[in-house]
Amino acid sequence: MAGQSTQRRVRPWVADVLLGAGVAVTVSIVITANEGGRHGPDHLAYLWAVGLGALMLARRRYPVVVLAVSVLGLFAYYAAGYPAIGLAVPVAAALFSAAEHGRIAASVAAAVLVIVVSVVFRLAEGQDFSFVVGYELAGHVLLMGAAIALGDSLRSRRAAQADARRIAELTEARYRQEAQSRLRDERMAIARDLHDSLGHTTSVIALHADVAQEALGRDEAAARSALELIRSTARRSMDDLRRTVTLLRSPGDPPRTVVSLTNLDAVTRAASAAGFDVDVRVAVDTPLPAPVEAAAFRIVQEAVTNVVRHSAGSRVEIRAEQHDDQLTVTVSDTGSERPPVGAGFGHGIAGMRERAESLGGTLTAGHRQTGFEVRAMLPLREPT
Repeated sequence: MAGQSTQRRVRPWVADVLLGAGVAVTVSIVITANEGGRHGPDHLAYLWAVGLGALMLARRRYPVVVLAVSVLGLFAYYAAGYPAIGLAVPVAAALFSAAEHGRIAASVAAAVLVIVVSVVFRLAEGQDFSFVVGYELAGHVLLMGAAIALGDSLRSRRAAQADARRIAELTEARYRQEAQSRLRDERMAIARDLHDSLGHTTSVIALHADVAQEALGRDEAAARSALELIRSTARRSMDDLRRTVTLLRSPGDPPRTVVSLTNLDAVTRAASAAGFDVDVRVAVDTPLPAPVEAAAFRIVQEAVTNVVRHSAGSRVEIRAEQHDDQLTVTVSDTGSERPPVGAGFGHGIAGMRERAESLGGTLTAGHRQTGFEVRAMLPLREPT
């Protein structure tokens, strides 16, 4: 619809032709009245009227030149002794054009010059002062002022419309950037969730597949236990994948289940089955915001997965403590005197840090005297 309305608008050159024709016809009609002057109109007078109208074809590119030529042409017309045609009628279109293109000072100066020269010349010829100044002057001033005001108002309206279009374009671009940023953040969140969930799952499955293989034929109970853990871990992984696919298909619907710090059994059971002594302490006074609790759970999950993969220790401590408006989550491998091999590589720690920073928090991971520690500090309130 916008394109169709634009096509219906009169093209600039057509408007200029129509305006020029109107000027030429109007001035020619006034000349035909044959009022005053030293001699009647001839072909040159009408040719001058046509030339005055033809100037409108250049009014957009050279508004000040058109105004100056119109004023000088008016003086030359009267100097030639042709019939009176007034002051405002011949120069009104030129005044309007100059004002329309922002040349207000030139328009006002030209109008003042025409009026002053005309009044002085007519009074010098002995015309009646009360008629020239008291009767005709007001009409000329009003008509010229109206032409200037009309041109300036048209310019102002076009400038306001252009500003409105620019604002609309900038607003649309900002909304588009925000939408892209939200989409990028959602993709990163999904990628982190998949990495943490699948990374934990594959680590547990690989570890206990080795346990089952070694126990076959020697310890059937241990083999069955390892296979049962593999089965339950795979089932939970499939549930996570289904929830992720459901969220991707219906982004407006909330997930059916939410990970929680009260449901760390699946994480700790895998570590215990791998031979680690797991100590978990969760001290939370009030319900946590869902994004904070989900981030804390995933950080614990990824940190424990790194311990199971890389640590040569035998003990894991998991702490989640609430202090005022902050949740501190710590996962420590206290049984090893060296950092887990490879724990500082890959996407695991980077993903945990991104989770914490996305909520306005921080995450540190590194070697301590008794092992390797991951510590996340998550604010419970949105940053102001």
